[in-house]
Amino acid sequence: MVKLFTALMVALLVLTMPVSVLAADNPTLGEENAVKKANQYLKYSAFSKTGLVKQLEYEGFSNSESNYAVNHIQVDWDEQAVKKAKQYLKYSAFSRTRLIDQLEYEGFTHDQAVYAVGQVGY
Repeated sequence: MVKLFTALMVALLVLTMPVSVLAADNPTLGEENAVKKANQYLKYSAFSKTGLVKQLEYEGFSNSESNYAVNHIQVDWDEQAVKKAKQYLKYSAFSRTRLIDQLEYEGFTHDQAVYAVGQVGY
């Protein structure tokens, strides 16, 4: 009876556990490749979290694989916002307000955008 109860409890726990937790220790090939591609992109350009998801989806990764990737890489999204702000200022002039707007358009949060413009001198 105890074995049956234990087996039922384990089954219930597994069935109610989010899929992402179950797959966390054993990523699919698509998830592994999405992580690799995300890291490749971040080596040469700055992305917001949502911007990187969109880029990975454009590359053909599913939404699930893309989200897995951005949640399994080590990245400072605030620093990504700073890098993106610097990229914009390298090629064009922006007011503080418009630079914040542009960073938000790129998918950075308002707080990340404000942080970034502060770091570049505004």
